[in-house]
Amino acid sequence: MTDKVAVIFGGTGFIGSYLADLLLRDRGFTKVFLVDLQAIEDKPFAFRKELVRRHGAAILYIKADVRSPLDWFPEEKVHLVANFAAVHREPGHEDVEYFETNLSGARHVCAWADKVGCAEVIFTSSISPYGVSEAEKDEKTMTVPVTAYGSSKLAAEEIHRAWQAADPVRRLLTIVRPGVVFGAGEGGNVSRLVRAVSSGYFLYMGNRGTRKAGIYVKELCEAMLWVLDRQRNTLTPVALFNASMNPGPSISEYVNAVVRVSGRRAVVPSVPYRLLLAASYVIDAVAKPLRIAHPFSPVRIRKLVRSNNVLPRYLSENGYVYRYTLDSAMQDWRTECPAEWK
Repeated sequence: MTDKVAVIFGGTGFIGSYLADLLLRDRGFTKVFLVDLQAIEDKPFAFRKELVRRHGAAILYIKADVRSPLDWFPEEKVHLVANFAAVHREPGHEDVEYFETNLSGARHVCAWADKVGCAEVIFTSSISPYGVSEAEKDEKTMTVPVTAYGSSKLAAEEIHRAWQAADPVRRLLTIVRPGVVFGAGEGGNVSRLVRAVSSGYFLYMGNRGTRKAGIYVKELCEAMLWVLDRQRNTLTPVALFNASMNPGPSISEYVNAVVRVSGRRAVVPSVPYRLLLAASYVIDAVAKPLRIAHPFSPVRIRKLVRSNNVLPRYLSENGYVYRYTLDSAMQDWRTECPAEWK
């Protein structure tokens, strides 16, 4: 039997570990290489250790830095490359760091895929290239990135497009622009919201109706492979799609789902946005010199009142059937990792 092999760059991260599990469990892959700077055993989330226990020798870790040319090559034929390696937290990095990793990584991963002769690549971009606007956006909306992260991701998309264009008949490229990706082990905005609501310190600030395009991590992995399957069937060389629930939930819908799934009765108070923003500057000024981590960054406070109203037009128009509702996604997350809901 010939091995069916996938290589995931940024593979020991949040999305990579879930995609590896899906490929091995349900998509006929026999071996997945996780290429990353950090070993899976060094990551804090227990699911990654469960991944190793569940799949054993079918999971292999390769230490590599995508900012440098890649000199590791497997003996097996590579059937799929997924490029998730990125600097993405906002705030948290200097502008140059986004470009150093996201552009160099795109170049080096594409060069690697070329050398090993892999004809299928999935690249996770972001909704950040659309820029800041309250208007609805879909895949045809003009990109106007306003951050270093958004600009670096848009440029990385073009690097991947150039890789595909070098062999346009044989190569397939799937570019996904996810909204906020949530689930067990995320440790980002939705995890902070779950903790805040569960602990009783979440506050509305005139943002109940603010829409935040978002998708459950398991749904994202299913959607990426569904789009790639569709490309094979329709001979579509490049597909770009937004990954979000349809429509993206509002802040109050996220909060209400957490309340229902947690089973806790919660009254969420409202405070004026300007008051909370001013307080966040004071907290940040005190915490930064002391290197104290806190959830009240002014950047995050401003993001909470700004809509990311991005629609998954590609998925809806092509008949994608969602596996999870917001409530069932939250319930699955809580079942998988109850410690994150305490």
